Amino acid sequence: MTTVTPASTTPATAVSAAALAALRADLVGLLGERGVSADERTRARASVDEATMSPILSAQLPLGLADLVAYPASADDVAATLQAAVRHGVPVTTRGKGTGNYGQGIPLHGGLVLDTSRARAVVEVGDGWITAEAGASMVALEQAAAAAGQQLWMYPSTAQSTIGGFLSGGSGGTGSIAHGSNWQGFVTALDVALPGSDQLLHVEGDEAQPFVHTYGTAGVIARATVRLEPLQEWRAVYASFPTFEDALVAVRTLRGLDPVPRLVSADRPEVAATLPSDTAIPDDRASLRAIIDDVVLDEARALVEQAGGTVSDVREGLQQTTKVSMLSYNHPIWWLKRNTPDTEYFHVEVGGEALIDRIAEVEAVYPGGMLHIEAAHVGPIGMLTAPYTGAEDVYAGYPVLRELGVRVHSPHQYYVDHGVEELVALKQRTDPEGLLNPGHVIDPSLVVSGGSTASAQPVVPGFGK
Repeated sequence: MTTVTPASTTPATAVSAAALAALRADLVGLLGERGVSADERTRARASVDEATMSPILSAQLPLGLADLVAYPASADDVAATLQAAVRHGVPVTTRGKGTGNYGQGIPLHGGLVLDTSRARAVVEVGDGWITAEAGASMVALEQAAAAAGQQLWMYPSTAQSTIGGFLSGGSGGTGSIAHGSNWQGFVTALDVALPGSDQLLHVEGDEAQPFVHTYGTAGVIARATVRLEPLQEWRAVYASFPTFEDALVAVRTLRGLDPVPRLVSADRPEVAATLPSDTAIPDDRASLRAIIDDVVLDEARALVEQAGGTVSDVREGLQQTTKVSMLSYNHPIWWLKRNTPDTEYFHVEVGGEALIDRIAEVEAVYPGGMLHIEAAHVGPIGMLTAPYTGAEDVYAGYPVLRELGVRVHSPHQYYVDHGVEELVALKQRTDPEGLLNPGHVIDPSLVVSGGSTASAQPVVPGFGK
């Protein structure tokens, strides 16, 4: 199985020093001296994300280095900054907090990194919706919603990430058991900056969805309106079990509560022992963490006990539920990697009922395999981790997992692999010069389910070159 060869950090037509100098002068005039930087360390920091979660991607780093970094402080400044870069023919990679795990925010062809984190205004909270600029953190949105007696449909496990970053590079998280992925109705409207226009494009409903989870390759999200729902009384629930198999039973039964949990995560003792120290997470037992509505707390406790477990603690408040969120999805694997430095781990994103029904076979696909599991919108999902022995060994496991009935998504590539044909058609209209995050879209015919490719070279003109 092959993967895309890393794109050159030099575009087909290199940006001249004169163009970069002229762009910097324009950006200083637009944003002020503190709104743009050519400092080498600043550029280096703005050119990486959490791609180091993947040893396959880590071996390819550095994949690119920004020539300039700009910090627009409003949605309108985002549009103006993009237009300045376009006038000088400089490629643009948009960035939030840089918490993505797939290299999607790395400027493969240098140019300008457009950092949206200073455009962080929460514009308005309405009945069932909230509007914020791209750099507003998901925590800020959740707090603003709570003050109005509401809550976000969902927010990612990295709760301090930005709304623009989550919509551009994320997919789901806390709340996804009820509402699925962030392209499934979460977004009601976007204001998008496009090359060649000083005005933000306002799109709503179905017209907004094509800009979601596309890594800023077809347009730069400058402002977003997303769905809220009535606030619930959530509790952070910690439970432990003698075995991981017991915890899996509870993952399945807790998923059936009504109202459904906002989150249910579980880990083997070996992974739980690497999480931040907490009396509610014993080192020698499988750990389950959940966010449960108070009205079904007693029922949840009974389901845990029926599965052979014990509820260790129940905690109240947004700070406590956010803490549980930060121990879900990729985060347990991050802690495992951090706290076992003598072993290099990789992970594969997996899904399906086989994660519970055939757990021994699933984990046996990779020697030393361990599953982190999440209750999800349609069946369980998880991160299957194991000691890393080489890229080919990782890829060789994908068809074996599929034979077991497991859905596979590879976290070891930096190109979009969701709705690629539609994205290519959109990008040809919105970014014909290929200046938006070049290298992160490849020919759709090369994208194979699971994140592998049928060829070693991306060939879409202006996209992968």
